[in-house]
Order: sequence, then structure tokens, then C-alpha cells
Amino acid sequence: MPVRLIDSLSTTEPLAEVFSDHSVLRAMLDFEVALARAEAKFKIIPTAAARAIAKAAHSEDFDPATIARETLRAGTPGIPLVKALRQRVAQEDPTAADFVHWGATSQDVADTALVLLLKKAAPILDDDLVRLQNALQILVRKHKGTVMLGRTLLQPAPPVTLGLKVAGWLGSIRRGRARLNGAFSDAFVLQLGGASGTLAALGKRGIEVGEELAKQVGLGYPDAPWHTHRDRLANVVCACGILTGSFGKMARDISLLMQFEVGELAEPSDSGRGGSSTMPQKRNPIASTIALAAASRVPALTAAYLSQMVQEHERAVGGWQAEWTTISSVIQSTGVVIASMAEAAEGLTVNEKRMKANLELSRGTIFAEKAALLLSHELGRERAHQLLEEATDPKQMCDRTLSEMLSQMPEVHGYIAKEALRKLEDPGDYLGVAREFAERLSRPARNRPRRRK
Repeated sequence: MPVRLIDSLSTTEPLAEVFSDHSVLRAMLDFEVALARAEAKFKIIPTAAARAIAKAAHSEDFDPATIARETLRAGTPGIPLVKALRQRVAQEDPTAADFVHWGATSQDVADTALVLLLKKAAPILDDDLVRLQNALQILVRKHKGTVMLGRTLLQPAPPVTLGLKVAGWLGSIRRGRARLNGAFSDAFVLQLGGASGTLAALGKRGIEVGEELAKQVGLGYPDAPWHTHRDRLANVVCACGILTGSFGKMARDISLLMQFEVGELAEPSDSGRGGSSTMPQKRNPIASTIALAAASRVPALTAAYLSQMVQEHERAVGGWQAEWTTISSVIQSTGVVIASMAEAAEGLTVNEKRMKANLELSRGTIFAEKAALLLSHELGRERAHQLLEEATDPKQMCDRTLSEMLSQMPEVHGYIAKEALRKLEDPGDYLGVAREFAERLSRPARNRPRRRK
């Protein structure tokens, strides 16, 4: 399905199709057909009625505009849908029409349809997450030894590796994927409770009908209806919020490293991507822009959903009625971020020359901590810190490097060996366990050693 222009930065074509009018109607009608068949199996309604309902339940025969218009008056899409289905069934079998939606309530069809839509969306998100993880894994392996400036509070800091930075993104996204898939799994349950959540209209066969209905639509069967208990869906929304935040962090890093004066990374560019309407030279961080927009939007939607959890008694006034819009927006926003960042990761350009040049621009000041540690053994930590503050004073350094400054300070003579001074500004000599951390973050969870008790 083509994405609406107003949604062009907040969804993808596959997800737009999942939440399209046709798809929503199909999910609601799937519930009604499965309900009728389950009830017929236990002789609650005639088998002929179930067949008539299934024959009439073709989504292309229903007008979504009319149902949407009537939903505004009914307060739920279930009421106009059931009315339209009864009318279609009655055209072929007036008696069977009376058995449409037997024993169910409008929230049953709306909630189950929403869960069925989420079940369609989940593999779309996961496929792109797998693409992204694979692309990041390749980057980690390729750049585990690529040294670059560390940056704290947006200022130069001791060096890190690109492999470690990317592994950080990968670890967060991998955890987010596990969290989201777990939340989806818990949420894929049927809603069937009838008027007050007791299925009284089905007598003593309510659980049997529910289990059969759940089986037919491919969902789990919960311990009880959950009309006003929205924790499972809230878990999905929160998992999306956290995952989108992880993508926002990745996007922020990439966009900052793409700045012209930094120039260490670049998103892929091709015809129509990342350009400017007025500046031909521009190469804009488009995937990062989309991710950061979603990272700004989804937290508010997540908070909105959490506020919708406070629902009254057995059926809420305004709570669940607000959820379709919120959840569909969260899922589609999360999906467009995953797809965009997967494309960015697969085509990310790494400029190692600029990374080296930016390291050299610091004139060794990023190794002040290293020098201070060397001096602390002899002069004490406080005095060593004072000396390094003097040695890195921009007014004193001019164009000299840190090692040159230290070599001219009498108080340093005899405390740092010439060999140590010569290696002071070697980035590869001050990486600690960056490689090990990158390997731990990128290691598949199932292969990680167990913690000792």
C-alpha cells in the first residue's frame, strides 16, 4: 500500500499495509468468522449459520469509509462492522444473521483485531532488525582496531575504536530486539469476554469456545479476558519506546560524526537521497534524521499509552478507544526507524584518514590522563594533575604537542622515561580493553559464558 504523504517520514509501505483499512477490516472479520466456527463446533450456533457468516465476510465487500463514519457515532468500530456483516449475511440467510457476533462484545473484536495486526507487524520489524544486526556485526569485525577520538561532553577524550562504538549500538539494539520480541509473544493472546468479561452468554462452554477461537486465529488463550488490563500491550509499546531510544543514540552519533568539520562517517548516498533543494554539495544524514524524529515522537506516544492504562471496572470510557491510533503510530514509527538505520548501516562510509587527522588535531592533549598516571607514582596525583593542566594550557602550548611540552618541564625530567614520552601520543597504546569490550558486546547471547556464582 502506498504511504500517505503526511505519513511519509513515519512509516514504511509494508507497515502502512498492515494498518490499512483493508487489513483492519480483514482482521476484524477473521475474528467474527473464527468465533462463528468455534461456536458451531460446540453446537452453540448452527453449522449452517457459521458457513453463511464465513461466506459473507470478505473485506473487499465492506466500505471502510462508511464503517469509519459510523464508528464516530458508535464509539467503537465493532458495532458498525457487525451491523454491516449481519446485513450481508441476511441477504443469503436471514436466520443465520441472528448468530453473527454471538455472545461477544464490540471490544472483543476490536482488541483481537489489534493483536492480529501486531502479529503481522512483528516479523516485518524483526526482519529489518536482523538486517541491521548483521550489518553492525560486519562493521565491528572490520573496525575492531580502527582508532578514533573518544568524545565526552562533545569534547576530545582518550581514544576509542570504531569497533567498540558500533558494538555499543549493536548491544543495545540486540537487547531491544529481545525485549520487543518477548513483549510481542506475551501480547499475542485472544480477547473474548462478552458483555462483562464472564462469557455468560455462552454458558459453561465459554473457555472451550475461547480456546478453539484462539487456535483458529493463531493466538494464545489467556487465563481470562483482559478488557481493562492493558499491561501486555503496554509492554509492547514500552519496548518500542526503549528500542527507538537506542536508535536515536545511534543516529545522534552518526549525524555528529557526519558533520563537515568532523567527517569521520557518512550515510550512503545515491540519487535523491540526502541532497538539498538549494545546495548541490550537501550530503545530509537522512536515516539519522528519520530516527531522531521518531526518537522524539515515540516517548510521548509511550507516555500517552501508559496514561490510557487507567481504565474503569470491566469496560473503560475513553481508555481503549484511544489505543488504536497510539499503538499503530508507535509500531510504524519504530518500523521506519529500523528500516532506515538498517539501510544506513549497510552502506556506512568510514573515513579512517579523517579519524587519524582528528586524533592528531588534539596535539596529544587527549593523553593527559595517561601522562598524569605516569607522574602520579612519583609526584602524587594532585601535583601530577596540576602539571598536566599547565602543560595543556592552550596559551602555553601554541603549536606544540603534549610530549613536547612535558619534555621542556624540569619537574617532569627523570620521572617519565624517554621511551614512555615517545610513546605517550600513540593512540594504539592507550585503548585498554576496548577490543575485549567490543567482542563481548557483539558476541551472540547464547555463546556468552555463564557468570560464576
